[in-house]
Amino acid sequence: MVLLYVDETHVRAYQALRTTWAEVGNQKQVPSYGHHAHVSIFGAVDVQQGDVVFHRASSANAETFLDFLRLLKKKYADRFIVLVLDNARIHHANMVQAFLQREEGGAFHFIFLPPYSPHLNPIERLWKWLKDDVIANVLHKDQNDIAQSITRFEQYVLQHPDEVLRRIGCAT
Repeated sequence: MVLLYVDETHVRAYQALRTTWAEVGNQKQVPSYGHHAHVSIFGAVDVQQGDVVFHRASSANAETFLDFLRLLKKKYADRFIVLVLDNARIHHANMVQAFLQREEGGAFHFIFLPPYSPHLNPIERLWKWLKDDVIANVLHKDQNDIAQSITRFEQYVLQHPDEVLRRIGCAT
C-alpha cells in the first residue's frame, strides 16, 4: 500500500509578488505584459518517503485527473493506492466515479479531506514552495518559459526527497 496526498495547481504567468530585498531607494520592478499563460500540474506526495509524482496538463478537469490516476497506477502497479484529496468537483465527477467502479479503478481508495481545509494537505506546502521558487517576483515571457522553470523545480524535488519531507512538515 502507498498513501499519497494529492492536489492540483496552476502556475500562471502573471506575477506573484512576494517580500524581497532591494537596495535603499531602488525599488524592485517586476515587468508585466498582460496575458495570462499558465501550466496546470497534478501532484502526489508520499509523506513517508518524500517521493513526488508530477503530471502536467493543459487544464485541470476530470479527464486530465483520470490521466493522472492512470500515471499513478502505472508507477505503483503492484500496490494499493490510497489518495487523500480535497473535494474539488473533478475528484467527484461522474467519469471519475465510473473509473473507480471499473477493474482498473480497484487499485484506488479515496479519502476526502473536510471542505476548506488545505492546511490538512501537505502537498499544499509543496505548491507554495513551487510558486515561491518559480513565479515569485519573476516575469516569464511565455508558457514555455514557465514550463522550463517548472521542469527545473521538478528535477530538484525528485532528487531531494529529504528536503521535500522537511518542506512539507513531515520531517525535521
